[in-house]
Amino acid sequence: MNPMSIMKMMNLKKQFETNHPKFAAFFQNVMGRKIEVGTVIEISVCRPGEEPVRTNMRVTESDLELIEQLKELGQ
Repeated sequence: MNPMSIMKMMNLKKQFETNHPKFAAFFQNVMGRKIEVGTVIEISVCRPGEEPVRTNMRVTESDLELIEQLKELGQ
């Protein structure tokens, strides 16, 4: 990844944390601990005027490397 892209991502992350401090703190708390096989991750999206859409996944051994890479990217 080139340095300009990294700087842009860091600025976007900082702006996101400013706009959504509770979500950012929640995410840091959850991702600050090790995610283990069997952990269930759930997400819900609620658009204005629509019913929420929800899904979840149970973390498998093969998911752990991706999760660790995402955690490193976010730091």
